[in-house]
Amino acid sequence: MKLATWNVNSLAVRLPQLLDWLAQHPMDALVLQETKLTDDKFPVAEINAAGYQVQWFGQKTYNGVALISRQAATDVVKNIPGFEDPQARVIAGTVGGVRVVGGYFPNGQAPDSEKFVYKMAWLDALRTWLAQELAQHPQLVLMGDFNIAPEDRDVHDPVAWAGQIHCTPQEREHFQQLLQLGLHDAFRLFEQAPKSWSWWDYRNLAFRKNQGLRIDHILVSQPLRERVLGCSIDKAPRRNERPSDHTPVVVELSEG
Repeated sequence: MKLATWNVNSLAVRLPQLLDWLAQHPMDALVLQETKLTDDKFPVAEINAAGYQVQWFGQKTYNGVALISRQAATDVVKNIPGFEDPQARVIAGTVGGVRVVGGYFPNGQAPDSEKFVYKMAWLDALRTWLAQELAQHPQLVLMGDFNIAPEDRDVHDPVAWAGQIHCTPQEREHFQQLLQLGLHDAFRLFEQAPKSWSWWDYRNLAFRKNQGLRIDHILVSQPLRERVLGCSIDKAPRRNERPSDHTPVVVELSEG
């Protein structure tokens, strides 16, 4: 079973790249972030034609998430239950016996901003809800753009980024609290090459210089951890013409 996450940074722009990638790398489930489409504009027909089912949850210009899967997802949830939020950030569904939760975590802008306060509240609500989800669905995966680099080794220049958004102690503590729910960072279950990033700024030749961050993650529950065969970052789509600034992260599970 293969699962992946990808912040496509505008599905209207990146749809051909998405379909090409899926043709080369068939997935059982893929969560997307920053689709940036209202629900009526979502390219359902094109995704269906590629052999996939899809659930989507969007808004105009910003945010937007989707869950693409071979089998139709069941028990679909959009956004965090009980948390009042006008932004389309979460989509969850059960695929092949696995509870798949896809999230576009708030950026937070800056540690002294109102958007950072929102990010902290959102993370609190996410953790509370995930605890309930894990109790109901022991085989659970949380995937998405977390907008958090959990450790210094996830940052190309830890000194320059110290205390900056994505790298604040508060954000990293929230990441640890997700792990304390019984989740595991699938990428770190294996020996990985140093300087492995999932995001590179469009500016300053960051991708060419490999100056990035690892902020896209796949967290698996304990029962799923025992099934993880591998986890990797696919840098190839970042080399596309007009690429997203993020690239896919993939996990492979043995059959449960």
